[in-house]
Amino acid sequence: MVKATGIHHIAIMSADVKSHIEFFSDVMGCKLSALFDMHGVPGGLHAFMHLDDDCYFSIVQLPAAKDIPIEIGVTHAGTGAGPCAPGTMQHLAFKVDSPDQLIAIRDRIRKKGVNVIGPIDHGMCQSIYFGGPENLTLEVATSDQEIDQKAWIDPKVLEKAGISAEEAEQYQNPDPYDGEGGAVKQPPYDPDKPHQTYPKEMYMQMLQAPDEVIWQTASYSEPPVKV
Repeated sequence: MVKATGIHHIAIMSADVKSHIEFFSDVMGCKLSALFDMHGVPGGLHAFMHLDDDCYFSIVQLPAAKDIPIEIGVTHAGTGAGPCAPGTMQHLAFKVDSPDQLIAIRDRIRKKGVNVIGPIDHGMCQSIYFGGPENLTLEVATSDQEIDQKAWIDPKVLEKAGISAEEAEQYQNPDPYDGEGGAVKQPPYDPDKPHQTYPKEMYMQMLQAPDEVIWQTASYSEPPVKV
């Protein structure tokens, strides 16, 4: 079945990429794996921090970011329980493999002078919480088994979310799909579907371009340093 198998990377916006690189390397022990001019984005810098061989997170620095004010409750949640604008990241949770490692990374973070709250037992996971650069809300969590749908999908909360029993069954058991070898063409533009917010004319040209043209014109396959 074709589906996403994990997160390759999450991108965090920054006005100061160095502050994030320093924090996540020194405080969290993440290795800087890449730092280069952002592909196709004038003035942009793009960093990748290594978690493991299958998972990274990235920091994007764009010139305009410094002029956008941080507003708790709008751009940032500020805590793991706080609101922010729909579609924004409420908090970012990293993982470790055991409760012992959770305590060990708490020790590391505290040793670097950063306050950490927890651990807290959520049943499905155990977590610690702390702040990161530019008002990020961060968590580290550990789970020893897959989440049990029967135990953790609350019928009362399905109702609060406007999800019927039939819809819940569908969401728990997505339709199987194995792909069609790339034969599926770009669907017609539908304003009711989710879209990226490029300028409308540019976006429509991108949607109308053959996939091969996008590959040829937008790819940057060579690393910036010859090794």
